[in-house]
Amino acid sequence: MIINVTVAGLLLLAPGPQPDGGGGGVRTSQSGNTSRIELYNSQIRLSGSGLGAKSDGYQVKRHCWYEPGNNAEDELKFRTDRQNSAERTWGETPDDAYLDKYKDKEGQEGRWWHVAHDGTDAGVACFGGMEPEIWVPPNTTPPNGITMQELLDIARAALTVPEPKIKLNPDVKSYVNLPTWVWLDDAGQTTRSVTATIPGYMSATVTANLHDMTIKSGTTDDRAKVMTDCGPTGKPYTKGGEFTCGVQYLHASVDQPRRVYELTVTSVWEVTAQGQGGVAPFAYDPIQVGATRDVEVGEVQSTVTGTD
Repeated sequence: MIINVTVAGLLLLAPGPQPDGGGGGVRTSQSGNTSRIELYNSQIRLSGSGLGAKSDGYQVKRHCWYEPGNNAEDELKFRTDRQNSAERTWGETPDDAYLDKYKDKEGQEGRWWHVAHDGTDAGVACFGGMEPEIWVPPNTTPPNGITMQELLDIARAALTVPEPKIKLNPDVKSYVNLPTWVWLDDAGQTTRSVTATIPGYMSATVTANLHDMTIKSGTTDDRAKVMTDCGPTGKPYTKGGEFTCGVQYLHASVDQPRRVYELTVTSVWEVTAQGQGGVAPFAYDPIQVGATRDVEVGEVQSTVTGTD
């Protein structure tokens, strides 16, 4: 069964545990300002403040893997119950022979691990070459079993940050040699995190901290001077304040395409990762998310009249 849940603008296809041994997978995509991550029949659960904004397109590196599932008794009970239901799938047959391999593990310590994939063509191909489920003794990770690093990558793929909302002063039109102040309007949370969890097995968290913002004027250095002392969110305009973050345009925009400069502001988020035991903290490459604003720059004309 697939359940669609919308969380803060993020569409999660988040099925419950896979009853037929099929496992699941993770895939991300971007539509406009909303990131989409899909969980296919996976036990992996995502939570945190970092869901539902702008993705930088990070993708998981491994296309298929095994995820831990039920112990011997729980799996046998589930399979037996399904024999008596109308929901048999994956080649299940209404006879006791189907249950033999699950009965063989009854009373043993360990788990059934189920194959999962990321939904890509490579993932489907990889999935087809693996056993649907394998028995794994306790305290053991099987070949191709999901690792803490891979769970961290899944959390990283789900991590999103807000697109910067650019605020300018002057806001509508600037002029040659006049400082154009730049800052972020309503920057919101400057720390965002996502935790990926396989319940009862392991958990991994990635955290993004807003570290810096950069500005591109939309033209060449001989036409604009960029002030770069901005900090994480820029410097809001204050009358008489020191101009340290923004652009001073040196030429009018009348000769530019659409008669404006296209100013770009990029938020830079540092990303750290912490696995639950076994993986030392480390840093991913920063997330960089940008937005643009059109800036019309005029030129003040001076008129001098002479007197006799």
